[in-house]
Amino acid sequence: MDNKKACMFYGFSPKTSDFLKNLKVNNNKVWFESHRQNYQKYLLEPLRNLVVDIGEFMLTIDPYFEISPAVNKTISRIYRDTRFSKQKSLYKTTMWITFKRPNKDWKDAPAYFFEISPDSYRYGMGFYSASKDTMDRFREMIDKKPKEFLKAISFYSKQRVFVVEGEKYRRILDDNKPEEIQNWYQRRNLYLVCNRKIDNCLFSRELVGDLMFGFGLVSPFYHYLWKLKLK
Repeated sequence: MDNKKACMFYGFSPKTSDFLKNLKVNNNKVWFESHRQNYQKYLLEPLRNLVVDIGEFMLTIDPYFEISPAVNKTISRIYRDTRFSKQKSLYKTTMWITFKRPNKDWKDAPAYFFEISPDSYRYGMGFYSASKDTMDRFREMIDKKPKEFLKAISFYSKQRVFVVEGEKYRRILDDNKPEEIQNWYQRRNLYLVCNRKIDNCLFSRELVGDLMFGFGLVSPFYHYLWKLKLK
């Protein structure tokens, strides 16, 4: 008997992008309800399948990850909360999955993500919204143990998948830091991300391999960031 787990994800459909583009133009309940089946088939179903196919791999990075292929667990809601937002459109036109430890303060802890929009997609790891205290402790760790930090990011200069993003302070916080550290040290928020336009990879199983490779690549830095959260 073959004990290999059956593959679930074989790519998104070009109709996934079509649905998101049309939703952007027709962001209302009448249109959405009349196209709910397309949402289920071309967006929600492949997102669930993607979570299923990489979930066990993600547990090798962190056994505490939530990997349930469900909305509000690993998959974002498509309904927008408009109560406290200036953005009053009813539905999100960007959907995402996250692999994170279940925690009410997860936005201030490192997490992995994959995100799909009408004309692009991206994936990576970092903070959704790091607090000032978290980033201050990040800089303090670099100050105290620069070699440990450089070891955690040693993969970065050898790859061409991810870039560092996150808002920066305008003023230089420490003139003495070398250039290889400044790009990280200056951040108000911090994450590593691979940004892509819609391409053939999105429509194939190749995406699973790309995510697993990329997520594994940045795992040393993921564990480094958890060290500062657990201090």
